[in-house]
Amino acid sequence: MVITDGYTPDRLSGISAFVAAVDAGSFAGAAERLHLTRSAVAKRIARLEARLGVRLFHRTTRSQHLTDEGETFYQRCIKVLSELSEAEDELSAGTQSPMGKLRVTMPVQIGRQCIAPVLLAMAKAHPQLRLEMAFSDRRVDLIEEGYDLAVRSGRLDDTPGLKARSLGEQTMILCASPGYLAEFGTPRTFADLADHERLMYGRGGNLYEWPAFVPCATPGASRPDGLIDTDAGADAGAGADVDTGAITRSPANRTSAGFRRGRTARFVLDDLVALVTAAEQGLGVVCIPHWVAALPLSHGTLVRLMPDTRSAGTPLHLVWPDTRHPSPKLRAAIDALVSALIPEFKGA
Repeated sequence: MVITDGYTPDRLSGISAFVAAVDAGSFAGAAERLHLTRSAVAKRIARLEARLGVRLFHRTTRSQHLTDEGETFYQRCIKVLSELSEAEDELSAGTQSPMGKLRVTMPVQIGRQCIAPVLLAMAKAHPQLRLEMAFSDRRVDLIEEGYDLAVRSGRLDDTPGLKARSLGEQTMILCASPGYLAEFGTPRTFADLADHERLMYGRGGNLYEWPAFVPCATPGASRPDGLIDTDAGADAGAGADVDTGAITRSPANRTSAGFRRGRTARFVLDDLVALVTAAEQGLGVVCIPHWVAALPLSHGTLVRLMPDTRSAGTPLHLVWPDTRHPSPKLRAAIDALVSALIPEFKGA
């Protein structure tokens, strides 16, 4: 019986024996798990190695460990076997409820504040769902690293094999503490900011300049909603390896449109929460994403400056590997995030 692309039950049994040997740490342990003899396990793995044309294990009389090729093959195999197991569970349960492991990657700070609470609430409603969230500003290869879903900030590149859905845009706003404004005055124009201390975001020697601001009545660039066949390979402004939310990088010797170069920044931090703390302590004016500013504004520890202006928006998307039939767990996560975040980011 052919399953797909020539993979017969015999070939799958070789993969099962290989994975069991790795998990158990020995052929004898694999034999016990699979209710086979040690010889049968060894023969299945030998046939698998012969078919692949590589050695999967380094073997001695006292130990065995994976070769580099064996480690790579093992990671692929456990993902395939896990998906097969989940498919069987879904069919045997006669339900389309989310179940199994869902792996999601997201930028650190927007992930902590906006994404994780939504996914945790969704997982709580589905007890058979296992959730693994990775917080990283590094660009992640979804397919190569085995992720089901990613949250991406910035421009999406055209890379085949991925789908995306817009969540809206992030905008930046200017804020300062009531104490700072009482002591140094409130800037009324962008030119006034040259006389104020600016709290800046920087990383790896790069200074992330403030974006241009326009009157709120000026519409931003329109972007299509719904599904688009694309990838979030390189995030806009922050470079291909870093996703820093709505902050974009400019050369340190260049200012954004609308700002006049003032004093050299005294405080440069690479963490948005620390920037908020510095602003709350009255150390200067800060330019931060609207979702970062929401809580301190509501508590009154920060005040928004020039509220009749807005920055150009930075797109926010969900991205996932393109499959003909998305799993219930993936659909549930996408639906939950779209429902929770579009109202906040569409109106940003």
